[in-house]
Amino acid sequence: MALLLSSCHGALFAGLNTTDEQRGITAERNIVFDASHHLALDIYRPANAGEAPIVVFFYGGDWTHGKRQWYRFVGAALASHGVIVVIPDYRKYPRVKMDGFMHDAAHAVAWVHDHARQIGGDARDIFVMGHSSGGQIAALLATDPAWLRADGMKSGDLAGFIGLAGVYDFVPIAKKEKDMIGMFGRTTAEQRRAQPISYVHGAEPPMLLLHGTADREVTPSNSKSLAQAMRAQREDVSLKLYPDIGHLGLLFSISRPLREHAPTLDDVLVFIHAHEKDGVSDAVHLTSS
Repeated sequence: MALLLSSCHGALFAGLNTTDEQRGITAERNIVFDASHHLALDIYRPANAGEAPIVVFFYGGDWTHGKRQWYRFVGAALASHGVIVVIPDYRKYPRVKMDGFMHDAAHAVAWVHDHARQIGGDARDIFVMGHSSGGQIAALLATDPAWLRADGMKSGDLAGFIGLAGVYDFVPIAKKEKDMIGMFGRTTAEQRRAQPISYVHGAEPPMLLLHGTADREVTPSNSKSLAQAMRAQREDVSLKLYPDIGHLGLLFSISRPLREHAPTLDDVLVFIHAHEKDGVSDAVHLTSS
């Protein structure tokens, strides 16, 4: 797997962040959630939020690169439609292997759960969402109960999982992919620990899987495989494939200037709206309305 999001993409994200919606939302940045590892998170929320749904968004970058600050446009887009968005940092390879960044991700979700009311949200309406390798992280939280259990939670505590071009089905790892082998192990058994499809057993939260048919970085077969595994267990899953949309195009279509390329934001909002524990929230509405 090629490096998906390297530091050279920072300028692209910076450009999109200049177009984000600032009216009617507040942003709190650099909130430390794990002092022992110097990890922080950013929160984007609608003004006067009260018991709003919460999305914890995990960014991509091949588990080796990426910064939460690049994704302000994601936080602003959802917050402007009534959703609180939390974007946490996590340690990356080679500083840590899979157990390290998964521990960080679980700890971030547990922090959000514990502070949901304080940030204007509802602990029963926490969704995990991720793009690319961040999708793998979020999906593993939703499927392998061991990660959240270590922080006193279970996968069933999540209201749903939203995957954007996620990496869910990638065993065996090619020998040339030295970083991935370093992260996930050399043996098939070790590598399967990292695959969300390995853990679908019938107790997962609802899932929305979004993928572009023109994605050459993470092929749509990943989302198709996870959807198939969920359906085999008669689980709640929706798979949407967007014609002629590539890997970054799917993510960028959340931003204001590129929304016409794919209904990503609308589909995410509809899913959240449908799976809130208390039903319909007046704050959540479609961008097309």
